[in-house]
Amino acid sequence: MPVRIRLSRGGAKKRPFYRIVVADSRRARDGKFIDQIGTYNPMLPKDSADRVKMDLDKAKEWIAKGAKPSDRISIFLSNLGVMEKPVITEKTKKHLPKKKAQERLAAAKEKEEAAKAAAEEPKAEEAEAKPAEDAQPAEEPKAEEPEAKPAEDAQPAEEPKAKAEEAEAKPAEDAQPAEEPKAEEAEVKKE
Repeated sequence: MPVRIRLSRGGAKKRPFYRIVVADSRRARDGKFIDQIGTYNPMLPKDSADRVKMDLDKAKEWIAKGAKPSDRISIFLSNLGVMEKPVITEKTKKHLPKKKAQERLAAAKEKEEAAKAAAEEPKAEEAEAKPAEDAQPAEEPKAEEPEAKPAEDAQPAEEPKAKAEEAEAKPAEDAQPAEEPKAEEAEVKKE
């Protein structure tokens, strides 16, 4: 006999109240059942403790005997920590927009992408022009450092070269690479 844990409806018209029952799957929804293990009142707020009441020991017992919970009961049991949450997929396509609406959405996306591409082109041209200008000021600190401190040639000379390479890689930071080596020189002089 295929046994299911499912809902059995009670209550008045437009005022549902359900019993959580263990029943033969071939019986009517509100018909004869084997055992009642809880209640479900959908009229109560979702955060209410009285919305779903279930005897978890009986539910575990019936599941161990081979009773299969319905989809709704599986969700209740997963919320109570008895079993894993079931995967419920969309089975219909009624929730999707119709054909003309999809075409309008696609056209709107294309317009947005074209606007973004047009906005990025001037920025890209400016960025390409700035690295060439930025490379010259970044090289000037290299020439100043050996004249200022001939004893400390090895360490300060390498740092500005690395900064110049970073300046070429990062065109957005046009003013900072030229100033950073000076700040590092001051730190080296303090030491």
